[in-house]
Amino acid sequence: MKFNKTRNKVFGAIFIFIVVVAFFFYPTKYYLEVPGSAEDTSQFVKVAGKHDQKKGNLLLTTVGIVNGTPFTLLKSVGNNFETIYSQQELMGDETNEEYLRVQQYYMKSATNNAIQAAYSKADKPFTKKYLGVYVMDVMDNSDFKNKLAIGDTITSINGYHFNNADQFIKYVKKQNKKSTVKIKFTRDGKEKTASGKLVKLADTKRFGLGITLTDNTEAKGKPATKIDAGSIGGPSAGLMFTLQVYSQIANKDLKAGRTIAGTGTISPDGTVGPIGGIEKKVYAASQEGATVFFAPDDPVTKLIKKYEPGYVNNYHLALRAAKKIHTKMKIVPVKNLNDAINYLEKTKQSK
Repeated sequence: MKFNKTRNKVFGAIFIFIVVVAFFFYPTKYYLEVPGSAEDTSQFVKVAGKHDQKKGNLLLTTVGIVNGTPFTLLKSVGNNFETIYSQQELMGDETNEEYLRVQQYYMKSATNNAIQAAYSKADKPFTKKYLGVYVMDVMDNSDFKNKLAIGDTITSINGYHFNNADQFIKYVKKQNKKSTVKIKFTRDGKEKTASGKLVKLADTKRFGLGITLTDNTEAKGKPATKIDAGSIGGPSAGLMFTLQVYSQIANKDLKAGRTIAGTGTISPDGTVGPIGGIEKKVYAASQEGATVFFAPDDPVTKLIKKYEPGYVNNYHLALRAAKKIHTKMKIVPVKNLNDAINYLEKTKQSK
């Protein structure tokens, strides 16, 4: 009897230990978006083979995505700077690897746009090379389902080379719906080929490859600029990379010894667009000692209000976040690249 009691106590202790470990460490199918880091863009950018040596910092800001455990999910409830997402909400039907590939493409696109916007503003020459169509998704009914993967770049179809995604789509439209087509594509720098039949595209009367695509381009300027963001993905560093490249190729000291942070997508024409998780980025920038934070001042249109009545734009979300953490960091609204440059030029005079 005494042995049974001892054994039950041991089993009970083991059970409690397993429950405690699971509570703190067991991964769930939920993720936490948390404040990430604020990184000096000069470490990622080289112009004519050199990093920027001017005093001060232009910081890109990130969010962190971490797998939630029961403990971290419970702890995040009520935290203004941690948001819970299901795997479906965060990644859709993509696998972790596919999600990361798409994020890397968004970063590549952002750096290309940054080069174009910066060189245009500085009135410096640049070229834009078309690489092909980037595969964003492959539909389940596609004959290329196990032949193409997210991240591949299609360079030709039936030997036909195209200059943009529209030309590619128009060419496919002209093919007989029973056609078998041969494509060339690149994956991880290697050229490959695949053949497959066209399939009916969902919610249309058209036939196609059954993929979601976008243009894949490469911008190069004179003097040569190289941006290597490493493992950082997504499009939101566009504005800060543009400021860094512009300050170097135009030989402008925008920093003037200051620590300046910000976020926002960038278009080749210099338009700044909204991003997600701006509250976490404000937090990260403040922790890094930034005194200025550029926030996209995206317009809230009637169409947006119709489908999302409670929509708040990036600038006002950033203001709310700054107030919550009681930071002295100045939140500056920007609609385009000129807004950011003009602010920095004007305020460095009074520094």
